[in-house]
Amino acid sequence: MSAGDDHGYSDSGTGRTDDGYSTLGGTRQTRTRFPDGEGGDGYGGSRRPARSSRSLVMVVGVVVLLIAAIAFANMGGGGNDGASSGGNGGGNKAGAAPTAATGTKPVTGKNGTIASGFAHDEQGAQSAATNYAVALGSADMFNAAARRGILQATHDPAVVDRLQADMDKAYSASLFTNVGLNEDGSTPSGLTFISRTVPVGTKVTKQTGDTATVEVWCTGLVGMAGQGSTKPVTETWFTITENLKWVGNDWKIESSNQTEGPTPVSGGNRASTADDIAGAVEQYGGFTYAR
Repeated sequence: MSAGDDHGYSDSGTGRTDDGYSTLGGTRQTRTRFPDGEGGDGYGGSRRPARSSRSLVMVVGVVVLLIAAIAFANMGGGGNDGASSGGNGGGNKAGAAPTAATGTKPVTGKNGTIASGFAHDEQGAQSAATNYAVALGSADMFNAAARRGILQATHDPAVVDRLQADMDKAYSASLFTNVGLNEDGSTPSGLTFISRTVPVGTKVTKQTGDTATVEVWCTGLVGMAGQGSTKPVTETWFTITENLKWVGNDWKIESSNQTEGPTPVSGGNRASTADDIAGAVEQYGGFTYAR
């Protein structure tokens, strides 16, 4: 999550094709086939004849094409692959569909635990904004020393001092108690504090050379997991807008703000136990994100 608004981040028929898939209204849906049993096919019918050699050749051909496509995709990542969507010899990577990965290597290093060394182009700006959103929505932001390290790693040095002072005021005793922490920011005994941001997508709304404005649509988790918690872990949806500047050979945040949503309709999944949530957060690590 970001710690949220509380701390300033502000488809008539059916048929079956020859390849084993069923179709519904034009939509291909996978049909699972179980292994043939003795004298039957797992569904109570007679055993199906073996696939013809022609079908086998077709299947092998598809597999070979898939392997070739994967190998081709993994050949990229060189310095010229990071051309911006303006298109100066960078191929069509940057012009791919909004949800498609570009294949450009995201970073060259790390600043502490935060990715750094982003490409000086639109893709690099999106990657930077995404990783910075994750850091700024982490549980470490509720620890004064860790928070200052995050701000220094993600922001333009020219604004860090003022921002640190503002954040120290925002992360107050009242905010801590509101999320279930003790007034000093520590976690109550026997409980696990959770604050995690998960980016869903990015959009560049403006870019000129050394500046870029990137919106990062996110979902987040925040709350306290454990027996007796009065602040159960809940999900939030929000969009962080980051104004980035190219400073010291990397993208840094000059300013940012947060708005609520877009928020989807809840799927109505059964809520897991507090122990399950705590275990999941401890066992499942995060990622370095790349556009």
